[in-house]
Amino acid sequence: MIEVKRRDGESVEGLMRRFSKRVQQSGVILRTKKRRFFATDKTKREQRSDALRRVAIRVRREYLRKTGQLSEEDLRSRNPRIKAMIKRTIKK
Repeated sequence: MIEVKRRDGESVEGLMRRFSKRVQQSGVILRTKKRRFFATDKTKREQRSDALRRVAIRVRREYLRKTGQLSEEDLRSRNPRIKAMIKRTIKK
């Protein structure tokens, strides 16, 4: 833990500057940034199921495009309504 005590006659800004410098030098911020986005590796079963889901979505989107239920614009959009329609039709 980093602790900084206020010196006699020191302004709050000076105290904050010294504290910030100590935090930077200690590497606390660097460690937390590295840890923030750490993700454990997926198991083979999870990788396989994710890959199968992506394939199913791709096949269904292609089918909907060929039958005219989805336009080219719909395929490129990130509209949640369109995503829900594709997911809903995959489960059938």
